[in-house]
Amino acid sequence: MRRKYNDLLAKRAGMLTEAESLLKAGKREDYQSKMTEIGNLNTEITETKALIDEQDRQFLQKTETPGEAKDKALERAEILRKGGEVRFSAAEVRKAITLATTTLAEPTGVGRDIRGGDAPISAIIDQVSVVNLSGLGEYQEPYVISELDAKVGTVASTAGKARTASSDPTFGVAQIKPYDMSVTSFVDRNIGNLTPADYYAKIYGMAMRAMRRKVSELIVNGDGESSHVFYGMKIAKNKAGNNIFASVDVSAVDVNLLDTLYFAYGADTEVAGSARLLLTKADLKAIGQLRGTNEKRRLFTIEPDMANPNVGVIRDGGVVIPYTICPDLTSLSTATASTSAAIQTMIYGNPLNYELGLFSDFTVRVDESYKAQERLLTILGDVMVGGNLVVDKGVVVATVPKSGS
Repeated sequence: MRRKYNDLLAKRAGMLTEAESLLKAGKREDYQSKMTEIGNLNTEITETKALIDEQDRQFLQKTETPGEAKDKALERAEILRKGGEVRFSAAEVRKAITLATTTLAEPTGVGRDIRGGDAPISAIIDQVSVVNLSGLGEYQEPYVISELDAKVGTVASTAGKARTASSDPTFGVAQIKPYDMSVTSFVDRNIGNLTPADYYAKIYGMAMRAMRRKVSELIVNGDGESSHVFYGMKIAKNKAGNNIFASVDVSAVDVNLLDTLYFAYGADTEVAGSARLLLTKADLKAIGQLRGTNEKRRLFTIEPDMANPNVGVIRDGGVVIPYTICPDLTSLSTATASTSAAIQTMIYGNPLNYELGLFSDFTVRVDESYKAQERLLTILGDVMVGGNLVVDKGVVVATVPKSGS
């Protein structure tokens, strides 16, 4: 069903291109006919997507009984002990990413467990859209850039005359491409003295944490390739090479910063909702240190979530701005304008406008030979992931412009 949905999206993208060509050629009737076909196809796409969403919802709600979970853990632990490879489907990984269970977020153990390695990971990975794209070589998500506009005129001036054509809607295509990600970690072989279930849970948790940490970084910054494959929010581009994100110039963490970001996001006709601020811990501290004219009263109130201090809200009078700490961003509070390039810092927008795609199953295996002399086990994991913004101007990036520009 998901493959059918992807085929329908690809078909629609092709038909939109045909419709654009017909319109440019002045073939209005053929254009209208093609748009009718697209409208019918949209109905089928909507119905197929609704079915997929329901299937995903059922999967995410499905829970194993304690007995089933223990049996699966023991079975997979035994495979790892024998040097075999454990495979987790993209759907399982998606569930792990979106639900962020305790085992994955903070793997713990008792007695003989190996301590440490459980520093918090940015919650941004739990706030974006996650889709299963296994079996695909690439995923293209069409989105609207501009809509139709209506024309008006007096009855006397328009009677008996052809109406002025509306401006045509424009569309973009966001590409999500597979990007190879691997996990390589070394642990003391004494971890094998745990019970099979704990052994499996620890290794799975460590591998998943490594993946979550790297994906969190990629979501905001993207990859470092000269020709980008994984598009982070700060470098998101469509198939035509145009930016999907918006930018707003800033200079420092000051009293006007939050207002600037808050009103820069969304269209001129709205103050867009469901947005949050992505920033570093240093910038959050700098916001909290801002004082009024009496040098005592804080201008902004920061309220961390007690269950997860990684997130919280900033109160600015009557405005409440949710935030997420992202350590991989550049801090505005320490940024200095450069003559060579603009500096991208914090991000404001709805994280659900970003789509994270899982192109493959996630495999984990344990190797005992590479670091045998050090008595270390090597945990090896592999997966293919991709990502991009799928909504025009889906986020606003606070940017320090080049000095002298």
